[in-house]
Amino acid sequence: MTGADLHGEDLIRRLAVALAIGLLVGAERHWRERDEAAGRRTAGVRTFALVGLSGGVVAAVATPLGPIGGAVLLSAGLFALMAALLPFALREADAEGRFSATSQVAAIGTYALGALAVAGEAPAAGAAAVAMTAVLAARESLHGLMARITWVELRSAILLLSMTLVALPLVPDAPISWLAGVNPHQVWMLAILLAGVSFLGYLGVKLGGGHRGLLLAGAAGGLVSSTAVTLSNASAAAKGGPAAGLAAGSLVAGAVSCLRTAGLALLVAPATGRLLGPALVAAAAGMGVVALLLARRRASVADGPADPGNPFEIGAVLRMALLLAGVGAAAKFGAERLGGGAVLLIAAVTGLTDVDAITLSVPALAPATISEAVAAQAVAVAVASNIVAKAAYALALGSARHAQWVVLGSVAGLAPGAALLVAALR
Repeated sequence: MTGADLHGEDLIRRLAVALAIGLLVGAERHWRERDEAAGRRTAGVRTFALVGLSGGVVAAVATPLGPIGGAVLLSAGLFALMAALLPFALREADAEGRFSATSQVAAIGTYALGALAVAGEAPAAGAAAVAMTAVLAARESLHGLMARITWVELRSAILLLSMTLVALPLVPDAPISWLAGVNPHQVWMLAILLAGVSFLGYLGVKLGGGHRGLLLAGAAGGLVSSTAVTLSNASAAAKGGPAAGLAAGSLVAGAVSCLRTAGLALLVAPATGRLLGPALVAAAAGMGVVALLLARRRASVADGPADPGNPFEIGAVLRMALLLAGVGAAAKFGAERLGGGAVLLIAAVTGLTDVDAITLSVPALAPATISEAVAAQAVAVAVASNIVAKAAYALALGSARHAQWVVLGSVAGLAPGAALLVAALR
């Protein structure tokens, strides 16, 4: 950008954005200290507005000076700003007996964003200002979250970011012939996606989903592992727990799992997801209706299943990546050598323990290796196999009454789901 670019109405608009950025951040800072008397706060809405505008003015003056001269002038402006604010911030902190650099860092950010707005990136500067204000306003929520999560959970979040931002760019992004043409980059990306979804579901349970009754606990647990919910509830029913309430929790977990599978399929393979969507929603609705009837028939406010445990550990993610690669390679090899029937057989066996591996790997083979219809059938077979397996777990581990309701709900889900899938594939 040259100096000629900064003049007239264009410069006024950019300076207005810089001023608006300061007003936005300043409003949040002022509101937080609104009970303080005039002259008792270091920086409020007016000060932050001036900080944002000052950053814009300095950027306008610095632009004609070139990269080096402009950088020197912007740095000098920032130094002058901190020299003016720091003594007052120190006096305020000493008077209140607190240790916090948030307002000073926010002032630096406001100055920088004001300069960025005038330098020609007004939309980006405005978006960053909104994000910064949201972080500042979320102080209580973020502090509460930090107080409630454990080191294991924090480590998992850091690990997820490391896998995404550090490891993913290093994974080869090309098919490997000895893995039946599986692309390691795509496998790793799918493993990250699945780990992220499971971790968010775990946080949902941890932060409030697991202590409001069996039905809600089952729904939250279904985001992490519907099989774990089914096993836990069957064991509780065998020990004399409420058979109907525990069955309702297991069924609603299965319903949520179907909806989760539909969402994953739509995300990784929209065409396959559109074929599967109505069938999976119907299956979820069938199990959900039975679960609601059971909940109304015999309401329970007992706590739900035990904490499912943190699903996002490096060992679990590596195992999932290997499973995705193995299933993808087996499905592609089977499809090329034996046809679509082999893919369905692999889906049925895999679905006994895991649906996600089929959902994330098989649709990627369409339409190059298998058709969209076969891909949809494979995911549906895996889901059906998983539902049948969970009903078998209830029969083997739970009380007779509990198993009866789980089997009934499973049939109520399988029947409409299968009918809609057959109709969609005709």
